[in-house]
Amino acid sequence: MDEEQTTALAPILATPERRLYAALFKPGVTYQYTRFAILRLLGLVYFVAFVSAFVQLPALVGDDGLLPAKDHLHWLVRERGAVGGFVRLPSLFWLIGTSDPALRIVCGLGAAMSLGVLFGATNAVLQLALWMLYMSIAHVGQVFYGYGWESQLLETGFLSIFLCPLGTLRPLPARGPPVVVLWLFRWLIVRIMLGAGLIKLRGDACWTDLTCLYWHYETQPVPSPVSWLLNQAPPWFHKLGVLYNHLVEVVAPFFAFAPARARHVAGVLFVSFQLILIVSGNLSFLNWLTIVPALACFDDSALGRFFPRRVRDRKLAPASRRHDLAARALAFVVALLSIMPIANLLSPSQAMNTTYEPLGLVSSYGAFGSVEKERYEVILEGTSDLTPDEHTVWREYQLPCKPGDVTRRPCVITPYHYRLDWQMWFAAMSSYDEEPWIVHLVYQLLRGDRAPKTLLAVDPFPDAPPRWIRAQRYRYTMTHLGERGWWRRELAGEYFRAVSKDDPDLVELVAQNGWTL
Repeated sequence: MDEEQTTALAPILATPERRLYAALFKPGVTYQYTRFAILRLLGLVYFVAFVSAFVQLPALVGDDGLLPAKDHLHWLVRERGAVGGFVRLPSLFWLIGTSDPALRIVCGLGAAMSLGVLFGATNAVLQLALWMLYMSIAHVGQVFYGYGWESQLLETGFLSIFLCPLGTLRPLPARGPPVVVLWLFRWLIVRIMLGAGLIKLRGDACWTDLTCLYWHYETQPVPSPVSWLLNQAPPWFHKLGVLYNHLVEVVAPFFAFAPARARHVAGVLFVSFQLILIVSGNLSFLNWLTIVPALACFDDSALGRFFPRRVRDRKLAPASRRHDLAARALAFVVALLSIMPIANLLSPSQAMNTTYEPLGLVSSYGAFGSVEKERYEVILEGTSDLTPDEHTVWREYQLPCKPGDVTRRPCVITPYHYRLDWQMWFAAMSSYDEEPWIVHLVYQLLRGDRAPKTLLAVDPFPDAPPRWIRAQRYRYTMTHLGERGWWRRELAGEYFRAVSKDDPDLVELVAQNGWTL
């Protein structure tokens, strides 16, 4: 600690309570480069999330979307009243409406602001705006935004507000961040890792007998070419992979608050594990986002070596008293809101990816509590025949990234997120009664609506809509080295029968859900 910092901290170190605080939070350790790295990576994640929403949100929840957000908000008003609905799901769209232009304005603003963060802007108001904009999107996204990384991004984004000063945009402000906020980031990575690790040990025996990776690469939501390659590995390799998973998710979290050397090792384990997951799968921006709180395990002594000497030599003042008080108030709130997540971690009936209050400030997390042993895909097929029969040639719709055409190479899209592709993966594990949006998708394709076509990679009926569409359920398995193509498939059954746009059962289902006929 240099002389200026010691002088500034003298009042803090004057009492036993302050000395205890100093011992816990080590005021002599600085985190300006840690803050820099956290915010830049968070800016990238925000940017990808907002761009993805700009492209897909109107077709998913816009006026002509699969699950129109306006219908969802109207339902909340009927159930809870206008005030109750807003309290349940805070969102700017209560004020500006959910029209396609309104959705795109919010997404565009978020993308522009996150670019500013990515290129160096460090400001609490900017982080607050990004958090509010993304919360507004997530709260109207319904099932398409029902993934754990949405609440994780919101919690991470909220903590980031308190990393930043109010009065500057500089990438490296003159004052460092409050140390307590870095501890809150570590608490976040601990909950993420332990949540994922414990739900695996409790949820599926293949995690304890070390066999889950026998199936994971083939059955994960959107495999990549590397997933296909790893699927060829021998059993011993997969077992080592599960052991490494348990080391990172169950053991390493207990060192996130340890002295520097052990904490840095834990940070390396967290980050390296997420990098492996990025390479081996297309798990949206989840793994990129998870690296953000993992960076809080490093201080300037670890990260400073990656910055020029002229930057490392400059003196850094501690956070202002006002900033420090705000951070301590945040820590008090997080401590209170952590009671339920801690209880969930300790519970034998642990739940995955759960929020406990409307803002989702402190949530529970988990991933792959069970691993599917077989992969099924729902394939939509259409025909222009007047009446389909055994001689009908059906043409398939293709989504951008999920398995369809068995000869198509798996895609590499991380950190981008094709939300319909992901939801189709869930649909294949259930029925259209549980995923009613798929009925609306079929109805819109039969009508030739433009919106759903923006979510497709291949529309086999570009000029005129088909007369009939059906949904078939196939079992997919990855090919082996030396075989032609990437997938094999066999018909497992009918997901739902062939329907036309005037089919009474289809029309009734559309009407029951309040969608436009």
